[in-house]
Amino acid sequence: MSDLNETSAGALTADAVRRSRAIAQLPDQLISQIAAGEVVERPASVVKELLENALDAGATTLRITLDEGGVKRIVVADDGCGIPPGELPLALLRHATSKIRSLAELEAVATLGFRGEAIASIASVAELFITSRTESCAHATRIDAQTGAISPAAGTVGTTMEVRELYFNTPARRKFLKSEQTELGHCLDVIRRTALARPDVAISVMHNGKAVEHWNASDPQTRVAKILGEVFETAHLPLDERAGPLAVYGCAGLPTASRGRADQQYFFVNGRFVRDKLLTHAVRAAYEDVLHGNRYPAYVLFLDLPPESVDVNVHPSKIEVRFRDSRSIHQYVFHAVQRALARHAGASPETTAGGHAAQLQPTGPASFSAKPFSGTPDSLTLKSENGTNWMRQSRMTQGTLPVAQPLALYDALFGRKDAGASASSGAAYPTPTQTPSAPLMANDSALDYADEQPLGFAVGQIHGIYVLAQNAHGLVIVDMHAAHERILYEQFKHALADRAIAVQPLLIPVSMTAEPVEIGIVEEERETLDALGFDLAVLSPTSIAIRAVPALLKDADLQSLARAVLADLHAYGGSRVLTERQHELLGTLACHNAVRANRRLTLDEMNALLRQMEATERADQCNHGRPTWYQLTLADLDRLFMRGQ
Repeated sequence: MSDLNETSAGALTADAVRRSRAIAQLPDQLISQIAAGEVVERPASVVKELLENALDAGATTLRITLDEGGVKRIVVADDGCGIPPGELPLALLRHATSKIRSLAELEAVATLGFRGEAIASIASVAELFITSRTESCAHATRIDAQTGAISPAAGTVGTTMEVRELYFNTPARRKFLKSEQTELGHCLDVIRRTALARPDVAISVMHNGKAVEHWNASDPQTRVAKILGEVFETAHLPLDERAGPLAVYGCAGLPTASRGRADQQYFFVNGRFVRDKLLTHAVRAAYEDVLHGNRYPAYVLFLDLPPESVDVNVHPSKIEVRFRDSRSIHQYVFHAVQRALARHAGASPETTAGGHAAQLQPTGPASFSAKPFSGTPDSLTLKSENGTNWMRQSRMTQGTLPVAQPLALYDALFGRKDAGASASSGAAYPTPTQTPSAPLMANDSALDYADEQPLGFAVGQIHGIYVLAQNAHGLVIVDMHAAHERILYEQFKHALADRAIAVQPLLIPVSMTAEPVEIGIVEEERETLDALGFDLAVLSPTSIAIRAVPALLKDADLQSLARAVLADLHAYGGSRVLTERQHELLGTLACHNAVRANRRLTLDEMNALLRQMEATERADQCNHGRPTWYQLTLADLDRLFMRGQ
């Protein structure tokens, strides 16, 4: 009991001291050390700040030296414009910078650095030496940040920043650092990001006297391949979308080259690497129906926009940004990546030779109707919306894939009035219960035209599961269920997009408690909610009534669904929750109605399936992320049978 009294007395005494202490201005050194807590988290933070300054100075060559993971020593040498001798002392002062002069320049900053506190923060927690020379100077000049002493030095045009003994004067902070290899890994991550952003700059890295990395100045694609490896080099899609001042470009990894970790995701805004949940969400949403399970896409993407449209002054680390029109940016990035994935459908499954021989690259979006297409005996032509032929005419007879599509079911779900008529019109198509004629063997005259179609022409079926086809490159193996599942799924999606969402009014509205932010979203986004099929009404400052929901989702947990949609609208300016839930149902619908295993198809039916695959977006994968077809080239087959060896 006495100990408790003593502890309470001590706490009261300390509290009294704090209350009696007068307000005083902190010394500059302590201010810089406090700022360093945000700017200099670990050696990698120092490397990042020094690299940004070097690039802002116009460097074309960077030489980075690290000792003991950067804790012992960091040296960044560049061939930029250099710092005049008279400005070296200013470079060590807090909030001294050459990047901005006014608020207007801050709001439209185009440089990587601009806050003017990084060098002062580094100097407060480490030994810092700057050696710099401008083109007009006869020799370089060196300054010691600890003493302020300036002396002549040898050196070429450019600047060399040397940082020694990080956290030597704040040992408590040094204890939080990890092992040498861990800190080196973080430093290399920062350097790789810089190398990806600036492929025109040559970069070399030394660690403990040994060469670790070296990249010559090159084109962006070569630099990406060097850093992300051969797998990404052979399994990515080029992306280049421009609309006025906005541009999204770079490389988006193929869905089949996804990874178990999000360790190869690089997004740059105006050349600055950022971690932004809005951009990450937009890219993830674009991959949502081609990515399997908890897999992560790999990508290196660049977003260019007017500097005044993005606020980079959000955090001292400058790794977070805020967009002036977040909704538009989210939708622009989402649609750009989604179009790239759709446009290059069929480029994903790798062959045993390490590449994909047959490329399915339609010239425009397919124009889907509710019914499957039917071919004529002497020609098969499927047109896009702009009238461009998807396929050349073929002398081979093509039939309709005889699998009944549940027209009445999804017409009813999507609110089409003539659902009964659709069902009756679909009766002309054979149903899955009808027994097709036995498969025929392909004749040689048909195979002569196998090079006219990317997926070639069918030659047979094995075990009622796989369709074998011959194209100009060799043998194509198709999983007929997975392929037909993707075809149906895309048709359902187009039907959903082309028609108004059917709304299910609730006989008894569902009330739910709501936060002030949710109340505000309901009032501000009423038109968006109506377009999504939601009718929400504010009952009181703390409650909302759900009066109608999309018919597709009438059996869902309505309160959870409404909260998720409102959270999406608040975070991203647009809701993907509704689309994701609808696509889940469409995926189940497509899976259950796709042609099943052990179904014997005729050659006409197999070829109709191949032609539909060629005309379908993302036909290389089913909506669960599994591949639908693989290519075996003649070289692969020769290798298997040791021909020529």
